[in-house]
Amino acid sequence: MIDDTNRPFFSSVTRRAVLRTGMAASIAAALPSKLAASTWKIAKGRPAPADRKFTSPVIEAVIARVKRQIPDPVLAAMFERCFPNTLDTTVFPGTRNGHPDTFVITGDIDAMWLRDSSAQVHPYLPFAKQDPNLARLLQGVVRRQVRNILIDPYANAFVRTTSDPPLPWSVHDRTEMKPGVGERKWEVDSLCYTIRLAHGYWRATGDTSPFDAEWQEAARAILRTFREQQRMKGRGPYSFQRMTTNPLDTVPLSGYGNPARPVGMIFSMFRPSDDCCTYPLFVPANLFAWRALAQLRELASAVSATDIAAGCTSLGEEVRSALDQYGKVKHPEFGEIWAYEVDGYGNHHYMDDANAPGLLSLPYLGCCSVSDPVYQRTRKFVLSKSNPYFFEGSSASGVGSPHTGLDYIWPMGIIMRALTSTDDGEIVQCLKWLRNTTAGTDFMHESFQASDPAEFTRPWFAWANTLFGELILRVANSKPQLLKAIG
Repeated sequence: MIDDTNRPFFSSVTRRAVLRTGMAASIAAALPSKLAASTWKIAKGRPAPADRKFTSPVIEAVIARVKRQIPDPVLAAMFERCFPNTLDTTVFPGTRNGHPDTFVITGDIDAMWLRDSSAQVHPYLPFAKQDPNLARLLQGVVRRQVRNILIDPYANAFVRTTSDPPLPWSVHDRTEMKPGVGERKWEVDSLCYTIRLAHGYWRATGDTSPFDAEWQEAARAILRTFREQQRMKGRGPYSFQRMTTNPLDTVPLSGYGNPARPVGMIFSMFRPSDDCCTYPLFVPANLFAWRALAQLRELASAVSATDIAAGCTSLGEEVRSALDQYGKVKHPEFGEIWAYEVDGYGNHHYMDDANAPGLLSLPYLGCCSVSDPVYQRTRKFVLSKSNPYFFEGSSASGVGSPHTGLDYIWPMGIIMRALTSTDDGEIVQCLKWLRNTTAGTDFMHESFQASDPAEFTRPWFAWANTLFGELILRVANSKPQLLKAIG
């Protein structure tokens, strides 16, 4: 057992690193605030049982079982703390109109992102049928997301109630802010994640009770929004601008984005990093949308929502056809690969970002098989110096993001590399990098400096923590011998 006594959760050096990058810079600009102050008061290790937001006996049993399979005490402690981190610290179960209602914060930001909340709880789905209370909590996330989509399908983040103010950095945004919205950055993947979670909940539990008239209304809103942002009949109702010195935090050309040809793909103004797209036809998100539409069609058919199912079929076919025609490019070294972004005029972006959906994460999200030849060529590109956001340092190698600047590797990128690998040596190397770059906290962070993990961003990032737990669980179930190879 690792002794947490007197272990600092993060250093003043780390705090400076957090404050100078990405979203955290906006938090710092808003100081002093309750939100910002809470960022720096994170307990060491797991909270005491009485302080945990939710406890599942099934999840606790899984933690105990997997820990016994991990000889390395640091890696075992990391799994014990990371896998339940979402349940321990970020979920707020409740009831609305007699139904479950669960609000989920990201960790150090007191708001519910559609993407993050879906991803944070997704690894718990396989255990829902064994624990009715866990199933109820997960149903509550699905239902809360439905409510959020009905407030505004273009928003990416929501606050707890419609009477709460938006997030501090969003107050003066030039867009149509509605009560209950925390931030209104249009990201295609936000709606895809909600479909993935709803479909996963249904497949895990067999329960169709959440998919009522309100859910069907939200599903139609998703289809309507995707159609609007194909921009086949004009640029649609959404625009966004922010007064900022960071060009990645606002949208050019009056808030409608750079020009792109309407070819059938869905326009996205922002990436899952919350950074603005360079070219609005964001390929990984469109592949995710194609996959999500197939899932939504299956779920809608199961609850006899035939109009939704039909809409998913036609839209999915259009998106896939456009992807096959415009989303692939010929790289001079790697051959035909998926581009990161395109504009339909022939311009494209050669890069990948550690956030999911990204090119590396496509098989994890069900968009293709790991063995798919185009994906394999794309993966080689992503994990090479040809990708401008692939960084190598004395501590690790991995994919980063413009969101946190140069030479900052994202643990999420290393995790996704392992989750999409068929090479045992590569998986073990990823596990070692993850173990050795927590700066003594035994938690995942948003990013860390490639040669100095003590400089990291976001000390409390629940999505990365839970995703790390999912990786360890998958290795324990499918290749347990690899956990014994960590030395």
